[in-house]
Amino acid sequence: MENCSPNPSKLIKTLFPILLIILLRTISRAQGNSNLEKVSYNDFIKSKCNITTYPSLCLKTLLPYASSVQTNPIKLCDTALDIAIDGARNASDMISELEKKKGVTKYEAAAIKDCIGDLKDAVYELKETLGAMDHLNDPDKEFQWDNAKTYASAVISDANSCLDGFSDRKVNPVVKTKISGAISYVTKLSSNALAFINHLY
Repeated sequence: MENCSPNPSKLIKTLFPILLIILLRTISRAQGNSNLEKVSYNDFIKSKCNITTYPSLCLKTLLPYASSVQTNPIKLCDTALDIAIDGARNASDMISELEKKKGVTKYEAAAIKDCIGDLKDAVYELKETLGAMDHLNDPDKEFQWDNAKTYASAVISDANSCLDGFSDRKVNPVVKTKISGAISYVTKLSSNALAFINHLY
């Protein structure tokens, strides 16, 4: 009497190609969905950057965070604020290094010291903006939103105050150019973050 039980080896050989095809299709579908999500998140960033004053800088600084921001406008604001905080800290470090260089006049040193103070204020205000953003689900949402806008606007005022300190003092043009570039970058980052906050609701 013949043994009718299936041969495991033949069964594996028969099923393996089918299982492989199913697996590959599943992986391909998952990758396709992932790519679609990535495109969608990128499109969200691109559309939001269109409302900013500096859209090119907006895209450059925020597209790398598209996957974490996804399509959440609050996360977009928070990320833009975090980037502005880093920018202000980097500017402060760079300007502090200028103060240590030989040949810095007393006028330049005074202007640099004032500017560093302005940047510290800017970092504080950006952090306060983030703090207000964390309370947008509170009953006093409108109050917190107004606070966020006020603090973010104050950052730009502080940056301008730093530049004003160099306009009426005798400062080396090279030093002035370096500081102007650093402060301008902070101003642009903060302006973009403020634009997102202004357009939240």
